[in-house]
Amino acid sequence: MLSLAYGAAPGGTPTGGGAAGGGLMALMPIILIFAVLFFLLILPQRREQKKRVNMLTSLNKGDKIVTSGGLHGVITKVEKDIITLRVNDKTVLTVDKTAITRVKS
Repeated sequence: MLSLAYGAAPGGTPTGGGAAGGGLMALMPIILIFAVLFFLLILPQRREQKKRVNMLTSLNKGDKIVTSGGLHGVITKVEKDIITLRVNDKTVLTVDKTAITRVKS
């Protein structure tokens, strides 16, 4: 019984830090880590993805492009998901739209 008397404040409530303030302070490092990861990893990746989607949707006949396999060519036909690509005078290839990595100027 003596241990309870020493652990209690004069009003009869236990002493120690407040539970509400301590719980929020314990979550602060996790919140900060999430914020840093969001601004350094997730947000730039979303921007790059948006640029890529815009590039793929704006492809037109006559654009010079480079595929992920390294082929350079000129677009001769654009369909929904397939591009017809002229590599040289005799070679015409069909490639998937997602295989295009960049548009040359």
